[in-house]
Amino acid sequence: MLKATHQGKIKIGEKEIPCAVLEDGTRVLSETGITNAVLGGRSGASILLAKELKNSGSPLPIFLASNNLKPFIHRDLLDGPLARIEYINSNNKIVTGFTADALPAVCNIWLEARAAGVLMTNQLDKAQTAEIIMRGLAHIGIVALVDEATGYQADRDQEALQKLLSAYLSEERLKWAKMFPDEFYKQLFRLKGWSYNPMSVKRPQIVGKLTNLLIYEKLPPGVLEELKRLNPIKNKRTGRREATHHQHLTNDIGQRDLHDHLMQVIAIMRISKNWNDFMNNFEKAFGNFVQDELDFDSKF
Repeated sequence: MLKATHQGKIKIGEKEIPCAVLEDGTRVLSETGITNAVLGGRSGASILLAKELKNSGSPLPIFLASNNLKPFIHRDLLDGPLARIEYINSNNKIVTGFTADALPAVCNIWLEARAAGVLMTNQLDKAQTAEIIMRGLAHIGIVALVDEATGYQADRDQEALQKLLSAYLSEERLKWAKMFPDEFYKQLFRLKGWSYNPMSVKRPQIVGKLTNLLIYEKLPPGVLEELKRLNPIKNKRTGRREATHHQHLTNDIGQRDLHDHLMQVIAIMRISKNWNDFMNNFEKAFGNFVQDELDFDSKF
């Protein structure tokens, strides 16, 4: 079993992935670190799943242990980047990890599954995390290549690339920040008489139609049509788009106007007793109200 000659931690947003260079020059990342970075932590259920996978001899790590991901995990990955490596760290403890190539490979699997439209709603945030990580790694990779080619790597701050990666990932996460607060959906469900579960992100497709009519169609003329063009439906069966509409709005004007209008709508929702009351109040506030389009009779 090889020993680590160098050790450190890669910061992925608020998460850290322990890493090491082994005696033979192999760069490795700890399994726990990759799990925390991709899945956002390890719950009690995930810990039990990890034990089951280990006891069953499954080659799949916990961050890929979902049936809908299996079609995208090829044998060459299992025999390569996804092959576990055990090594001894500086504290003489045995650590399980993977080669550094595993991280982009894992992210790519999540992104391929999302592109195929097979992910469940509660898995989409994992795919978003994977996309952010991939963008960050690509960004830092080209910087490192330039530094190596020019010899600048010998003069730069020891943690310069790490700081650059952290700043890039923080900026990317802001782009994915939740624009629509839970209160919007809570009030919408209340007014429609639907059961609201704050712990679930699963919502009927009609919520998207209502969001367009209440929010996006009240932005300047032509904005919604342009958003649909920039952000087309990727899965016709589910109606799912690659991103959310608001991610295509400018930060200084578009998203600010959207936020202001959204806050007004939520305020009207709060003072309305039911859906009909809300429709009347909405029309008084914004006019040009098409009741037939909004008065959906949807049950789920």
